[in-house]
Amino acid sequence: MALPFLFEFWAMEHQLPPEGDWRAWVSMGGRGAGKTRAGAEWVRSKVEGALPLDAGECSRVALVGETIEQVREVMIFGDSGIIACSPPDRCPEWRASRKRLEWPNGAVATVHTAQDPEGLRGPQFDAAWVDELAKWKRGQETWDQLQFALRLGDLPQVCVTTTPRNVDVLKNLLGASTTVMTHAPTEANAANLAGPFLEEVRRRYAGTRLARQELDGELLMDTQGTLWPNELIEGAQVEKAPSDLDRIVVALDPAITSGSSSDECGIVVVGAHLKGPPQDWKAYVLADCTIKGARPAEWAQAAISAMEQFGADRLVAEVNQGGQMVAEVIRQVDPMVPYRAVHATRGKVARAEPIAALYEQGRVKHVTGGLAQLEAQMNKMTSGGYDGSGSPDRVDALVWALHDLMIDPAAKWRQPGVRSL
Repeated sequence: MALPFLFEFWAMEHQLPPEGDWRAWVSMGGRGAGKTRAGAEWVRSKVEGALPLDAGECSRVALVGETIEQVREVMIFGDSGIIACSPPDRCPEWRASRKRLEWPNGAVATVHTAQDPEGLRGPQFDAAWVDELAKWKRGQETWDQLQFALRLGDLPQVCVTTTPRNVDVLKNLLGASTTVMTHAPTEANAANLAGPFLEEVRRRYAGTRLARQELDGELLMDTQGTLWPNELIEGAQVEKAPSDLDRIVVALDPAITSGSSSDECGIVVVGAHLKGPPQDWKAYVLADCTIKGARPAEWAQAAISAMEQFGADRLVAEVNQGGQMVAEVIRQVDPMVPYRAVHATRGKVARAEPIAALYEQGRVKHVTGGLAQLEAQMNKMTSGGYDGSGSPDRVDALVWALHDLMIDPAAKWRQPGVRSL
């Protein structure tokens, strides 16, 4: 009967606390990765002694969540909560009137919330379990108050179980020298999740920033000086584009060399509504069809296939490196393709800045699904240049597409006597 409660026997590696004299353990991962179970079992390991009535290492624990309901329903009474994980002879009792758990050996865990940071003034603890820190609206204030309350024992510690978000309180915590972290995607706990759940969420959210954050448990942090902060990209997400787009283009940033060590060949599809004055125009990034290691005939075919798939009106290709060869390769695949060659006379940042301004104005949207790698490159494009490895070919293609759809036509529209395009 004891075996089901020996968590060290059943646990996955990411669910066990790292060794060492750490102050905070952050168990970070995707939805359903087993973080709640890790937190509940850690609390058990701290408060339980060798026998049911023996004292454990800790006796005064803080349970801190976003709301009282979430602490009670997830951390205490949830399927992976403290009560469900506890053997009958060591199971704590819930005292609703006092909002606390009481163990047979006298240990106590009290409930606190991020809605009331001041509630952490006065009490003192030798351990704490914090759940979903990254989603708290008053996260930093609550976290600070908890640090002042963790003042009992030789080494008061806190376990933080959270899905990542790009918030300062989590980034600061991860950057502290006394913090340790374990990490796992949702799939790590697949044996304990419904198969249809994993299939559906992966099918629906594959290739999205939401999947990287909520399923892969990846902390999407801003590159310093980025032209496209994560918040800006997240605000551009839409489920689908309108069906009545006025114009669609495929932009191509060709790779002249091929093979596994070559740059990617950026291929991005963008459509736009172009009714009224330029300030009313809106663009939709429809797809990223970028390929890597392809020969010229292959990237030309991929670009033209993208045109056919989305009914594009024009193929725009940068010719700085390939020159006339780019057009010749494309014409070999389709002699009649509507084609425009563009030549970069300014640096990548200078070309990208007016495009970033369109995003800030809310005039560019991203259709969710398949744009995660493009968006990752966008976040690494800074005012000082590209902060990633290799060349930002996906971003280059995006920039050329939006220049062709939005920037260049707007300049012509503003010329005297021109009021429609």
